[in-house]
Amino acid sequence: MKIYTKTGDGGETGLFGGERVSKDSPRIEAYGAVDELNSVIGVVRSLRLSEDIDSVLKKIQTDLFVLGADLATQKSSKRRIVPNIRASHIKPLEIFIDTFQDSLPPLESFVLPGGSPAAAQLHFARTVCRRAEVLTVRLSRSETINSSVCIYLNRLSDLLFVLARYANSIEGGSEVRWIPRSKKR
Repeated sequence: MKIYTKTGDGGETGLFGGERVSKDSPRIEAYGAVDELNSVIGVVRSLRLSEDIDSVLKKIQTDLFVLGADLATQKSSKRRIVPNIRASHIKPLEIFIDTFQDSLPPLESFVLPGGSPAAAQLHFARTVCRRAEVLTVRLSRSETINSSVCIYLNRLSDLLFVLARYANSIEGGSEVRWIPRSKKR
């Protein structure tokens, strides 16, 4: 089977239900950002991670395939064959957040992204996740989508932040507090 089909040469692409849309449509932007996020998480996983972080990220990558497919299928599609993101996907994220956060010192200020290579990449993944969330919210303003998708992305960005802090904690990376400059008079 060839990887190229030439059906997108005119600037349109097919959704899972068979509908054709412009490649710059809000739906394509949203699931494209989710695909980018999954790739960034793949980069993070290529680093030498602790098993507890890696196993969480592996689960997230699987969830993101479901989430992307969910976004790539219009709710009105008569050929809806893909699984949906559900509350059962969101609850584990909350459990992971609580578990990892319990092992960290309390957060008393904003922190600058960085630290160990894994933590820096997790912060990067968090920012891509926030963009995916923004694009998905924008899509939801014009089309009907599964409401659990936005909730999942919101929770996931929180988890990625906590995982970045955790990675710094276990890898000896320094967590740099943001200290605003005082205003000069």
